[in-house]
Amino acid sequence: MARWPQLLIVLLLLGATAAAFAVTERLKLERSPITGTRVDRVFSPVCECARDVAVISFVLRRPETVTVSMLDGDGNSVRTLVRRRRESAGRVSYTWDGRDNAERIVTEARYTPRVELERNGRTIVLPNPIRVDTTAPRIRIVRVVPRVFSPDGDGRRDRVTATYALDERARAMMLVDGERRVLSRFRPLKGKLVWFGRVDGRPVRPGTYEIRLRAFDQAGNRSARTRAVPVRVRYVELARDRIEVVAGKRFSVRIFTDAGSYRWLFAGRRGVGRRQVLVLPAPDEPGAYALYVTVGGRATRASVDVIAPR
Repeated sequence: MARWPQLLIVLLLLGATAAAFAVTERLKLERSPITGTRVDRVFSPVCECARDVAVISFVLRRPETVTVSMLDGDGNSVRTLVRRRRESAGRVSYTWDGRDNAERIVTEARYTPRVELERNGRTIVLPNPIRVDTTAPRIRIVRVVPRVFSPDGDGRRDRVTATYALDERARAMMLVDGERRVLSRFRPLKGKLVWFGRVDGRPVRPGTYEIRLRAFDQAGNRSARTRAVPVRVRYVELARDRIEVVAGKRFSVRIFTDAGSYRWLFAGRRGVGRRQVLVLPAPDEPGAYALYVTVGGRATRASVDVIAPR
Protein backbone atom coordinates (compact mmCIF):
# COMPACT_ATOMS: atom_id res chain seq x y z
CA MET A 1 0.00 0.00 0.00
CA ALA A 2 2.89 2.36 0.70
CA ARG A 3 3.83 2.28 -2.94
CA TRP A 4 0.48 3.63 -4.20
CA PRO A 5 1.19 7.32 -3.40
CA GLN A 6 4.54 7.12 -5.18
CA LEU A 7 2.95 5.42 -8.18
CA LEU A 8 0.21 8.04 -8.25
CA ILE A 9 2.80 10.85 -8.27
CA VAL A 10 4.66 9.19 -11.13
CA LEU A 11 1.43 8.83 -13.10
CA LEU A 12 0.53 12.46 -12.50
CA LEU A 13 3.97 13.60 -13.67
CA LEU A 14 3.72 11.47 -16.78
CA GLY A 15 0.28 12.85 -17.47
CA ALA A 16 1.45 16.43 -17.04
CA THR A 17 4.44 15.79 -19.30
CA ALA A 18 2.21 14.29 -21.99
CA ALA A 19 -0.20 17.22 -21.75
CA ALA A 20 2.63 19.74 -22.02
CA PHE A 21 4.02 17.84 -25.02
CA ALA A 22 0.60 17.88 -26.66
CA VAL A 23 0.24 21.63 -26.10
CA THR A 24 3.74 22.22 -27.47
CA GLU A 25 3.01 20.18 -30.57
CA ARG A 26 -0.30 21.98 -31.04
CA LEU A 27 1.46 25.36 -30.84
CA LYS A 28 3.99 24.18 -33.40
CA LEU A 29 1.20 23.25 -35.80
CA GLU A 30 -0.82 26.42 -35.12
CA ARG A 31 -0.21 29.20 -37.60
CA SER A 32 1.48 32.32 -36.27
CA PRO A 33 -1.04 35.11 -35.58
CA ILE A 34 1.15 37.48 -37.62
CA THR A 35 2.77 37.05 -41.02
CA GLY A 36 4.33 39.06 -43.82
CA THR A 37 6.83 40.82 -41.56
CA ARG A 38 8.75 43.75 -43.04
CA VAL A 39 11.29 45.60 -40.90
CA ASP A 40 13.88 48.19 -41.96
CA ARG A 41 17.36 46.87 -41.32
CA VAL A 42 19.20 50.12 -40.64
CA PHE A 43 18.37 53.81 -40.24
CA SER A 44 19.67 57.05 -38.80
CA PRO A 45 17.43 59.21 -36.58
CA VAL A 46 19.74 62.20 -37.19
CA CYS A 47 20.23 62.05 -40.96
CA GLU A 48 17.50 64.59 -41.83
CA CYS A 49 16.55 62.42 -44.77
CA ALA A 50 13.85 59.97 -45.81
CA ARG A 51 15.51 57.25 -43.72
CA ASP A 52 15.27 59.02 -40.35
CA VAL A 53 12.67 56.51 -39.08
CA ALA A 54 12.42 52.73 -39.13
CA VAL A 55 9.21 51.03 -40.25
CA ILE A 56 7.90 47.85 -38.62
CA SER A 57 5.10 46.21 -40.60
CA PHE A 58 3.27 42.87 -40.48
CA VAL A 59 -0.10 41.27 -41.26
CA LEU A 60 -2.55 40.33 -38.49
CA ARG A 61 -4.53 37.20 -39.27
CA ARG A 62 -7.46 38.48 -37.19
CA PRO A 63 -8.40 41.60 -35.19
CA GLU A 64 -6.12 42.12 -32.18
CA THR A 65 -5.16 44.45 -29.38
CA VAL A 66 -1.50 45.16 -30.04
CA THR A 67 1.42 46.47 -28.02
CA VAL A 68 4.71 47.02 -29.89
CA SER A 69 8.00 47.75 -28.11
CA MET A 70 11.67 48.05 -29.05
CA LEU A 71 14.15 45.91 -27.10
CA ASP A 72 17.86 46.54 -26.62
CA GLY A 73 20.54 43.85 -26.74
CA ASP A 74 19.80 42.84 -23.14
CA GLY A 75 16.10 42.37 -23.83
CA ASN A 76 15.05 45.55 -22.04
CA SER A 77 12.28 47.67 -23.50
CA VAL A 78 13.61 51.10 -24.51
CA ARG A 79 10.57 52.44 -26.35
CA THR A 80 6.88 51.54 -26.54
CA LEU A 81 5.59 52.43 -29.99
CA VAL A 82 1.92 51.59 -29.34
CA ARG A 83 0.19 50.27 -26.24
CA ARG A 84 -2.97 48.15 -26.40
CA ARG A 85 -4.05 49.56 -29.73
CA ARG A 86 -7.05 47.90 -31.31
CA GLU A 87 -6.20 46.82 -34.85
CA SER A 88 -8.26 45.21 -37.58
CA ALA A 89 -7.11 42.15 -39.49
CA GLY A 90 -4.68 42.94 -42.29
CA ARG A 91 -1.41 44.82 -42.62
CA VAL A 92 -0.40 47.23 -39.87
CA SER A 93 2.65 49.51 -39.77
CA TYR A 94 4.46 51.39 -37.02
CA THR A 95 7.43 53.78 -37.10
CA TRP A 96 10.27 54.28 -34.66
CA ASP A 97 12.23 57.53 -34.61
CA GLY A 98 15.25 56.07 -32.79
CA ARG A 99 14.35 57.61 -29.44
CA ASP A 100 13.66 56.03 -26.08
CA ASN A 101 10.68 56.64 -23.81
CA ALA A 102 12.39 59.80 -22.53
CA GLU A 103 12.68 61.13 -26.12
CA ARG A 104 16.46 60.72 -26.13
CA ILE A 105 18.22 59.31 -29.18
CA VAL A 106 19.35 55.79 -28.36
CA THR A 107 22.97 54.68 -28.66
CA GLU A 108 24.25 53.02 -31.81
CA ALA A 109 23.34 49.33 -31.56
CA ARG A 110 20.88 46.71 -32.78
CA TYR A 111 17.31 46.77 -31.48
CA THR A 112 14.55 44.19 -31.87
CA PRO A 113 10.79 44.72 -32.19
CA ARG A 114 8.53 42.86 -29.75
CA VAL A 115 4.83 42.36 -30.49
CA GLU A 116 2.33 41.53 -27.71
CA LEU A 117 -1.11 40.27 -28.76
CA GLU A 118 -3.64 40.57 -25.96
CA ARG A 119 -6.44 38.49 -27.47
CA ASN A 120 -4.15 35.71 -28.63
CA GLY A 121 -2.10 35.78 -25.46
CA ARG A 122 1.12 35.66 -27.44
CA THR A 123 4.34 37.67 -27.23
CA ILE A 124 6.45 37.52 -30.37
CA VAL A 125 9.97 38.90 -30.68
CA LEU A 126 10.50 39.50 -34.38
CA PRO A 127 13.71 37.98 -35.79
CA ASN A 128 14.43 41.24 -37.62
CA PRO A 129 16.92 43.44 -35.72
CA ILE A 130 17.13 47.13 -36.60
CA ARG A 131 20.54 48.81 -36.54
CA VAL A 132 20.69 52.42 -35.41
CA ASP A 133 23.59 54.24 -37.08
CA THR A 134 24.20 57.91 -36.29
CA THR A 135 27.82 58.25 -37.47
CA ALA A 136 28.37 59.97 -40.80
CA PRO A 137 31.00 58.60 -43.16
CA ARG A 138 34.15 60.54 -43.99
CA ILE A 139 35.37 60.92 -47.55
CA ARG A 140 38.75 62.15 -48.73
CA ILE A 141 39.87 63.27 -52.18
CA VAL A 142 43.02 61.42 -53.26
CA ARG A 143 43.44 63.26 -56.55
CA VAL A 144 41.57 64.90 -59.39
CA VAL A 145 42.92 64.61 -62.96
CA PRO A 146 43.18 66.26 -65.35
CA ARG A 147 42.70 69.80 -64.08
CA VAL A 148 42.06 71.03 -67.65
CA PHE A 149 39.82 69.00 -69.96
CA SER A 150 37.53 69.37 -72.96
CA PRO A 151 34.27 67.35 -73.01
CA ASP A 152 34.04 67.25 -76.78
CA GLY A 153 34.00 63.46 -77.08
CA ASP A 154 37.16 63.17 -79.16
CA GLY A 155 38.79 60.82 -76.65
CA ARG A 156 41.47 63.35 -75.65
CA ARG A 157 41.08 64.68 -72.10
CA ASP A 158 37.31 64.72 -72.41
CA ARG A 159 36.56 63.75 -68.80
CA VAL A 160 37.74 64.46 -65.27
CA THR A 161 38.29 61.67 -62.72
CA ALA A 162 38.21 62.06 -58.94
CA THR A 163 39.79 59.28 -56.89
CA TYR A 164 38.55 59.01 -53.29
CA ALA A 165 38.84 57.01 -50.07
CA LEU A 166 36.20 56.38 -47.36
CA ASP A 167 36.39 55.31 -43.73
CA GLU A 168 33.28 53.10 -44.12
CA ARG A 169 31.29 51.65 -46.95
CA ALA A 170 29.14 54.36 -48.48
CA ARG A 171 28.01 55.73 -51.83
CA ALA A 172 30.06 58.65 -53.10
CA MET A 173 28.84 61.59 -55.14
CA MET A 174 30.56 64.33 -57.10
CA LEU A 175 29.29 67.88 -56.76
CA VAL A 176 30.06 70.34 -59.54
CA ASP A 177 29.50 73.93 -58.42
CA GLY A 178 27.28 72.53 -55.67
CA GLU A 179 25.10 70.35 -57.91
CA ARG A 180 25.28 66.55 -57.85
CA ARG A 181 26.55 65.29 -61.21
CA VAL A 182 27.92 61.80 -60.50
CA LEU A 183 26.83 59.10 -58.02
CA SER A 184 28.57 55.78 -57.39
CA ARG A 185 26.50 52.64 -57.82
CA PHE A 186 28.16 50.65 -55.05
CA ARG A 187 29.72 51.29 -51.63
CA PRO A 188 33.46 50.59 -51.95
CA LEU A 189 36.01 51.96 -49.49
CA LYS A 190 38.01 53.29 -52.45
CA GLY A 191 36.79 54.33 -55.84
CA LYS A 192 36.64 56.79 -58.71
CA LEU A 193 33.99 59.19 -59.94
CA VAL A 194 34.09 60.30 -63.56
CA TRP A 195 32.41 63.42 -64.93
CA PHE A 196 32.24 63.82 -68.68
CA GLY A 197 31.62 67.54 -68.48
CA ARG A 198 27.99 67.28 -69.52
CA VAL A 199 24.74 68.57 -68.03
CA ASP A 200 21.44 67.32 -69.40
CA GLY A 201 23.40 65.55 -72.11
CA ARG A 202 25.16 68.67 -73.38
CA PRO A 203 28.79 69.72 -72.89
CA VAL A 204 29.18 72.57 -70.45
CA ARG A 205 30.54 75.97 -71.37
CA PRO A 206 34.24 76.78 -71.11
CA GLY A 207 35.26 78.04 -67.70
CA THR A 208 36.33 77.01 -64.22
CA TYR A 209 34.23 74.61 -62.13
CA GLU A 210 34.58 73.51 -58.50
CA ILE A 211 34.68 69.78 -57.78
CA ARG A 212 33.70 68.55 -54.32
CA LEU A 213 32.89 65.05 -53.06
CA ARG A 214 30.37 63.85 -50.51
CA ALA A 215 29.18 60.42 -49.31
CA PHE A 216 26.17 58.86 -47.63
CA ASP A 217 25.97 55.49 -45.91
CA GLN A 218 23.22 52.86 -45.90
CA ALA A 219 21.49 54.53 -42.95
CA GLY A 220 21.34 57.88 -44.77
CA ASN A 221 24.06 59.70 -42.83
CA ARG A 222 25.83 62.24 -45.06
CA SER A 223 29.45 63.24 -44.84
CA ALA A 224 30.75 66.79 -44.91
CA ARG A 225 31.80 68.12 -48.29
CA THR A 226 35.44 67.84 -49.22
CA ARG A 227 37.62 70.78 -50.10
CA ALA A 228 36.97 72.35 -53.48
CA VAL A 229 39.22 71.37 -56.38
CA PRO A 230 39.00 73.74 -59.38
CA VAL A 231 39.02 72.24 -62.88
CA ARG A 232 38.87 74.12 -66.14
CA VAL A 233 36.87 73.24 -69.23
CA ARG A 234 38.77 74.35 -72.30
CA TYR A 235 37.98 73.54 -75.91
CA VAL A 236 40.32 75.98 -77.62
CA GLU A 237 42.11 79.11 -76.41
CA LEU A 238 44.62 81.57 -77.78
CA ALA A 239 47.61 82.69 -75.75
CA ARG A 240 46.77 86.30 -76.61
CA ASP A 241 43.42 87.93 -77.27
CA ARG A 242 45.04 91.06 -78.76
CA ILE A 243 47.91 90.99 -81.24
CA GLU A 244 49.80 93.89 -82.83
CA VAL A 245 51.78 93.26 -86.01
CA VAL A 246 53.42 95.31 -88.76
CA ALA A 247 51.69 95.16 -92.14
CA GLY A 248 53.18 92.49 -94.39
CA LYS A 249 55.07 90.81 -91.57
CA ARG A 250 54.49 87.37 -90.14
CA PHE A 251 53.17 86.82 -86.63
CA SER A 252 52.54 83.83 -84.41
CA VAL A 253 50.15 82.87 -81.63
CA ARG A 254 50.07 79.77 -79.42
CA ILE A 255 46.96 77.59 -79.62
CA PHE A 256 45.79 75.72 -76.51
CA THR A 257 43.68 72.68 -77.38
CA ASP A 258 43.86 68.92 -76.99
CA ALA A 259 42.31 68.36 -80.40
CA GLY A 260 44.46 66.92 -83.13
CA SER A 261 43.69 69.82 -85.46
CA TYR A 262 41.87 73.13 -85.62
CA ARG A 263 40.49 75.50 -88.24
CA TRP A 264 41.49 79.13 -88.55
CA LEU A 265 40.03 82.15 -90.36
CA PHE A 266 41.91 85.41 -90.79
CA ALA A 267 41.72 88.34 -93.23
CA GLY A 268 39.68 86.40 -95.77
CA ARG A 269 41.92 83.36 -95.65
CA ARG A 270 41.23 80.05 -93.95
CA GLY A 271 43.04 76.82 -93.24
CA VAL A 272 43.68 73.89 -90.94
CA GLY A 273 46.43 73.84 -88.34
CA ARG A 274 47.94 71.00 -86.34
CA ARG A 275 50.80 72.66 -84.52
CA GLN A 276 50.61 74.38 -81.16
CA VAL A 277 51.92 77.60 -82.68
CA LEU A 278 50.01 79.13 -85.58
CA VAL A 279 52.11 81.33 -87.90
CA LEU A 280 50.34 83.66 -90.36
CA PRO A 281 51.31 86.61 -92.58
CA ALA A 282 49.74 89.97 -91.75
CA PRO A 283 47.78 91.81 -94.48
CA ASP A 284 49.55 94.56 -96.40
CA GLU A 285 46.85 97.05 -95.48
CA PRO A 286 46.89 98.42 -91.91
CA GLY A 287 43.67 98.11 -89.94
CA ALA A 288 41.77 96.07 -87.39
CA TYR A 289 41.29 92.37 -88.15
CA ALA A 290 39.98 89.33 -86.27
CA LEU A 291 41.55 85.89 -86.04
CA TYR A 292 39.13 83.02 -85.43
CA VAL A 293 40.18 79.51 -84.37
CA THR A 294 37.59 76.74 -84.21
CA VAL A 295 37.59 73.22 -82.74
CA GLY A 296 34.51 71.01 -82.93
CA GLY A 297 32.13 73.92 -83.33
CA ARG A 298 33.74 75.88 -80.46
CA ALA A 299 35.47 79.09 -81.52
CA THR A 300 37.72 81.68 -79.96
CA ARG A 301 39.00 84.93 -81.38
CA ALA A 302 41.78 87.45 -81.06
CA SER A 303 41.88 91.06 -82.25
CA VAL A 304 44.77 91.71 -84.65
CA ASP A 305 45.91 95.34 -85.10
CA VAL A 306 47.92 95.68 -88.28
CA ILE A 307 50.01 98.86 -88.21
CA ALA A 308 51.94 100.62 -90.96
CA PRO A 309 55.71 100.18 -91.09
CA ARG A 310 57.65 102.93 -89.40
